[in-house]
Amino acid sequence: MTGQMEIYPFCGIRYNQKVVKDLAAVICPPYDVITPEQEKFYRQESSYNVIRLEHPAASRQPAASIYQRAAAIFQRWLEEKVLQFDGAPCFYLHDQYFTYLGKEKMRRGLMIRLKLAPWGNGMYPHEETSSRDKSDRLQVMRACQAGFSPLFCLYRDSKKEVATILSEIAQGAPVIDLTTNPEQSEKSGERHIIWAITEPRLQQILRQLFLTKSVYMADGHHRYETALVYQREKMSSSLRGSGFASNSSSEFFNYVMVTLVEVSDPGLVIFPIHRLVRGIKPALIGKHSQSVSPLLDRLENFFTSELVPLSDSVLDALLSDSNGHPLMAGDYLFGVLGLKQGHLVLLREREDVSLEDMVPVNRSQAYRELGISILSHVILDKILGLPIDEENIAYTVNIGEAYRRINNGEYQLAFLLKPPQPKTIEAVVNAGDRMPRKSTYFYPKMPAGLVINSLK
Repeated sequence: MTGQMEIYPFCGIRYNQKVVKDLAAVICPPYDVITPEQEKFYRQESSYNVIRLEHPAASRQPAASIYQRAAAIFQRWLEEKVLQFDGAPCFYLHDQYFTYLGKEKMRRGLMIRLKLAPWGNGMYPHEETSSRDKSDRLQVMRACQAGFSPLFCLYRDSKKEVATILSEIAQGAPVIDLTTNPEQSEKSGERHIIWAITEPRLQQILRQLFLTKSVYMADGHHRYETALVYQREKMSSSLRGSGFASNSSSEFFNYVMVTLVEVSDPGLVIFPIHRLVRGIKPALIGKHSQSVSPLLDRLENFFTSELVPLSDSVLDALLSDSNGHPLMAGDYLFGVLGLKQGHLVLLREREDVSLEDMVPVNRSQAYRELGISILSHVILDKILGLPIDEENIAYTVNIGEAYRRINNGEYQLAFLLKPPQPKTIEAVVNAGDRMPRKSTYFYPKMPAGLVINSLK
């Protein structure tokens, strides 16, 4: 791994708590996970909710004006002191409390301003991205000249040097302490505590520690790539206007707001993203009532199978606990819904078959061992012959949703994947490779609106 991580404190923009009494009412999830129902909820929650800036495309305004409207709202909130700049450059320590499988967890992050660099220069992507349109994020950056939610990155702190400093900071008085109600999060209320790290000595120590670290992108691949596009635009504009492109620390478009989380943090929870599949020839699926469908018969050339009856108790537990159910932690590669009615089919690798040899040889060993890689290359490609596109494949982290969409006939099969482990992600990245797109879902999401990063 090459390159240096240049992190900097910054004067964040935060809600003025003398004007906005309930901070929990003005934050929202990042734009790409907000459902239409949530969008309506957050807009009604407060007239100052950051969704009006983070997700303006959800507005009912004409497309040509939504970004200009967001910029006008942002400027008005600054003028009316609804939003205010912090008085000194800060790093921000963020403790996020949440409930998972009935237990309270806490994930600790360090919010910083990171100097942009091309992939592979200290910053490494962990999964492939689609070529989907990134224009929405770019339009927000152009209009508002700000970032409203942090990217989420992982780093390794083997000697606990960073952890020691952050533990000391957490003994002081926070600048934000809020608790959301259950309707505002995916499963339960969350608590967010933020401390401002203003002491220059500690800032310098942290900056020096991260110079020697590599950082892995967890959530925010598209936003990072969009920030690089925005940077190129601004530098090109500077070049045309003055004859040279400035790359100094005063040019804030050279930076992006990131929350850094240590890879062994006990609050780091990662869900798999399950695959819903259609476009399979009906004759291959057969009738759900058959003991063995033609497809299952074909799959057994490569896998051993186990049929698990979906009794009321098993189904209720599986759907409610989702990725935390013991079935999802077994010694199989993945489970399949839709092959046999009333059953979950668990597939394991046969001892006399090397599935890794069926994955492209130009991929790393760490990639070839992944369940999602075997699903993509062996089952979807070689056995089913399906093109990997949005017409045939849908994605969900919710097993209940997968079960419903199979039962209503919208999709034919659901492949349930096991939760990826941080060490697996690290191994793939360290091998210079990427996991297949939509391999991981980091839970819970980091909200928008706690701290805002100015790009001008």
